[in-house]
Amino acid sequence: MTIELDSITKIYGSLRANDGIDLTVPPSSVLGILGENGAGKSTLMKILSGFIAHDEGTIRVDGKPVAIGSPSDAIALGIGMLHQDPLDFLSMTLADNFILGRPGGFFPDRRAAARELRELSARFGFDLDPDSYVENLTVGERQQLEILRLFSLGARVLILDEPTTGISLPQKAKLFETLKRLAQEGMSILFVSHKLEDVEALCSGAAVLRKGALVGEVKAPFDTRELVRLMFGRDLDAGELAEAETAMDGGAPGEPVLRARDICIESGRLSIRGVDFAVAPGEVIAFAGMEGSGQDVFLGACAGLVRHSGGKFYIASRDMGGRSHHDYKRAGVGYLPAARLEKALVPGLNLEDHFALTDPKGGFFIDRKKARKVAEERIASFKIKGSPESPVESLSGGNQQRALLSLLAEKLSLVLVEHPTRGLDIESTAYVWDRLKTRCAGGAAIVFISSDLDEVLRYADRVVVFYAGKVSPPIPASRLSTERLGELIGGKGWEALGETEAPHA
Repeated sequence: MTIELDSITKIYGSLRANDGIDLTVPPSSVLGILGENGAGKSTLMKILSGFIAHDEGTIRVDGKPVAIGSPSDAIALGIGMLHQDPLDFLSMTLADNFILGRPGGFFPDRRAAARELRELSARFGFDLDPDSYVENLTVGERQQLEILRLFSLGARVLILDEPTTGISLPQKAKLFETLKRLAQEGMSILFVSHKLEDVEALCSGAAVLRKGALVGEVKAPFDTRELVRLMFGRDLDAGELAEAETAMDGGAPGEPVLRARDICIESGRLSIRGVDFAVAPGEVIAFAGMEGSGQDVFLGACAGLVRHSGGKFYIASRDMGGRSHHDYKRAGVGYLPAARLEKALVPGLNLEDHFALTDPKGGFFIDRKKARKVAEERIASFKIKGSPESPVESLSGGNQQRALLSLLAEKLSLVLVEHPTRGLDIESTAYVWDRLKTRCAGGAAIVFISSDLDEVLRYADRVVVFYAGKVSPPIPASRLSTERLGELIGGKGWEALGETEAPHA
């Protein structure tokens, strides 16, 4: 199955999100789609998958022009897309989400669907229970479910938007193995990513977009410098590359900004018991583990969003027992979730609205003049590609993350972040960590979750490993390698931890 895009153009006001793009996707290929945040990658993929309509140009499938007016039109042609933020129904079971979009009338065969989901889950090395509810899944697990659903619908052209975000290294290896096998069997894979190493490991070629235009196509083996030059229109200098590659400075001594004492949490089938650790001012701690190992639950407890069944949290010296999330916020804790449009930003509201809602001195009436001024200042300061009138859902993933950072209160002692650079390009990743390091320089501590082991070891001073409810005490990052950390995350080598690194279970 061959896909041809001929002069595809999409215009939003004065912005040409896609500008006359010509691209051919042959069968039996894995094509990387690269570009910085806001380059037009997601727009182009949403046009191909029927989520938005193009203004000019033609799409051909096997040489024949086709009209794709909806995702159902696309899937009928064999084109399916996995979005960066999974599109599913939180209050439904995995099995019910899995059978969406397929024929079956009012009484679909749920038993057969559950059996198929288990079989596909085993094939990919995923651990998905058909009877569980989506609202209990992590972002990574929800991505896994959507991958399996598209395969079950018979997609022959598979578009994946940042699919390796939030999944473990073994799961990524299995996913890559499967994608390569499917390409050998004739399937076309469009792999949208900001991770050059993933594109280099998987793809047979790459198309690079910049400012809405296709600026180059490259075949494997790749030259990383050439890819970076095409993405940004220039070579990144040593200082900019260092921002993305250098480790965070160590934390300063002082009274802990967060202290956990004998914390116990019960969450579904997961049980976390007897966790003790402290976070110093200026320190960066990473929570690492496979999806569902408990790190997201524990981070939520650190923010007052998840109730703990035993033990105590202290912010500075203040006992936070029985306190709400708002009490944690007033105590200087900021929290940035991974699901930006579901748990952090409000779709339908623009940037100015968000700054009005987060005004610490806001009263019953909104001061629009003040909100607009703040919005303009923050947009400029945080280099957000948008205007005060821009709806947050219209922003790219990188600009949504910048918007979240700009909405954080200025004076915080602790910032908790889920996947801080999920879906971000090199430049945006460097920018996010530069902002977080600025917080550290001011005395705030950072605790973050990441499935990217390189990011964990690059930026963390210490690492807390989670495995099936077991929690290690913080381990200095200098004592870990990616191989050693990968073993611990996979449940191996825990018995070799020293007495000072014995796990809590």
